[in-house]
Order: sequence, then C-alpha cells, then structure tokens
Amino acid sequence: MAFELPKLDYAYDALEPHIDARTMEIHHTKHHQTYINNVNGVLEKLGGDLASMSAEDLLSNLSSVPEASRGAVNFNGGGTDNHNIFWKNMKAGGGGDAAGDVADAINSAFGDFASFKDQFGKSAMGVQGSGWCWLAYNSGAGAVEIKAMPNQTSPRTEGLIPLLGIDVWEHAYYLNYQNRRVDYVAAWWNVINWDDVNARLAAAK
Repeated sequence: MAFELPKLDYAYDALEPHIDARTMEIHHTKHHQTYINNVNGVLEKLGGDLASMSAEDLLSNLSSVPEASRGAVNFNGGGTDNHNIFWKNMKAGGGGDAAGDVADAINSAFGDFASFKDQFGKSAMGVQGSGWCWLAYNSGAGAVEIKAMPNQTSPRTEGLIPLLGIDVWEHAYYLNYQNRRVDYVAAWWNVINWDDVNARLAAAK
C-alpha cells in the first residue's frame, strides 16, 4: 500500500507568525512529498510483505529490509513518518506548558517543564547539519527521553516511540529565519499541539 501525502489539519498560514505560510507549503508539498515518492519507489521494487508494511513497522524492523535498500528506506521512510508526526504535533493557538500525562512524564524525567524545555532546546541546537530532536517514549524504561537524530533517521530505529519532534533541517525554517535556528526553535514552542503529544503517549503505553 503506497504512502500518500497527508492533508494538514490547518491552513498553511495558520501557524504564522511563528512558521510562515510559504515555508509550510514548500515543506509539505515538496519536501514531504519527495520522501513519500522515494520510499514508495523503493518498496514497489522490493514488493512482498515489505510493500504493505506501515512506516512505523518498517522503521522498527529495518533489519527485515534487504541491506542494499536499507539506507533508502531509513532515509525516505523516516522522512515520511517524521513529517507525518511533525504536522500533527503543531496547531494554531498551541504552545504553553505541557499538560496531562505528558506533563507528568516530563516532570518525572526532567524535574520540571522549564528544565525539559532547556535541555530539549540545547539538543535541537546541537544537531550538526540536518536532523531532528525528539521527545520519545522508552517503553522498556517506562519513561520519556530526549533524542536527537541525524538526517531523517527515526527514533523507532532505536526502539523508541516518537512523541514530539522538531525538524531542524534548514528547509524547515530558512525562508523566515535564515541561519537563525535558535529563533526558529524558540518560535516553535508557540505552536505545539500538546493534545496530540498526549494521544501519542497514551497509544505508546
């Protein structure tokens, strides 16, 4: 079953002034679509059970992908899944402190929300080149943790379940923020959809 570009739950300009409409449109219709096209092409050639697996299952079981195609599935499958989460993680009028079970998990792991926000921001800024920073659930430990990942590699490849992620590839912010990743990261906190993050934590548990 081929992957398809998801429709956003909001208009491209809904996250302004924090994330501008033109960046959202290009990011969604060009970058995300490219990852989808590429992973569909790889899976179509591979066929069999792999072609019908979800992105989550593919990334959680990369060893089942033939070695020659593993890198392409990791990159493009990761890009597909990461962006699916990214769009849902944001909403107009979002932001503020975490609430509900996510807040409890954050407080348990990091002491308080301010400490989490500081550590997450530093990890996002510390990604060298392109990549993502995630709040992820470690089912073995029964706790959340911060995980920075390179390029489009998903936390799923390390047995973690992604809950909240920020894309720190330059294409995610360059039109508005140029090289000022720190300003983009600061602005992103104002659009987080904590309801979505809580739903992902509940599903992960």
